[in-house]
Amino acid sequence: MKQLFFVFLFFYFGILPVPAQVVDSIRVETQPDVAVTQKKTFFSSPYAGFIIPAVFISYGVLAQSQDGLQRLDRKTHQAVSNRFTGKIHADDITQYAPAVAVYGLDFMGVKAKHNLGDRTFLMASSYLLSTASVQTLKRTTGIMRPDESNALSFPSGHTATSFVGAHLLFKEYKDTSPWIGIAGYAVATGTGAMRIFNRRHWVSDVVAGAGIGMLSVEISYLLLPVFQKMTGGRDGRKNIVIAPVLGNNYGAALSYTF
Repeated sequence: MKQLFFVFLFFYFGILPVPAQVVDSIRVETQPDVAVTQKKTFFSSPYAGFIIPAVFISYGVLAQSQDGLQRLDRKTHQAVSNRFTGKIHADDITQYAPAVAVYGLDFMGVKAKHNLGDRTFLMASSYLLSTASVQTLKRTTGIMRPDESNALSFPSGHTATSFVGAHLLFKEYKDTSPWIGIAGYAVATGTGAMRIFNRRHWVSDVVAGAGIGMLSVEISYLLLPVFQKMTGGRDGRKNIVIAPVLGNNYGAALSYTF
């Protein structure tokens, strides 16, 4: 387990006289650039979004070997078992709700940051990264679920799926209203809570799942310029062209321009 933690850490880390009018004009024109320069801090960089996911994932990994965090898992499970005896099945639906909103709000007239094609790439790549990470960890860690149904507890796949949609929702609509993203995070958090109430996951599973979902989105945003370059999304020149082929045979032709 310590080796797994270190893998995550690795993963995760001359002056001329000028007339006064001209000077004033230069000041006005360059003032926005100065403001932009001042805003370029670490917390405004693309890598700042990795901090919270890294903390969440690190917590989940450490909880597999730290007695204090394991006691928190067990006490939470015991408290839930004593107070909740039924099952909440809404988590199977709510895990996809934020992702649906990423597209639904756009169709309702709320403008997203990226177009439909870019958002589809972000969604697909994020879910691919998240699913691959979750399934790999489930089969390599072998953590027993609280209900002892199987040893695929760590991390929570439902939570990871939900936080992929919630984090995309936040990043795509935060300029329109931050409350849209906050609502997505609330639904994702509720999904994770239901997994605990249903005794399908420990607290550490849910925290790690949230981190994996958010991290997958952040990586996808770093990959987006590559996708845009390949498809011509940035300058309108398409390097990849897929066209139907008609004649003696039917099919499709793919052309890639280097």
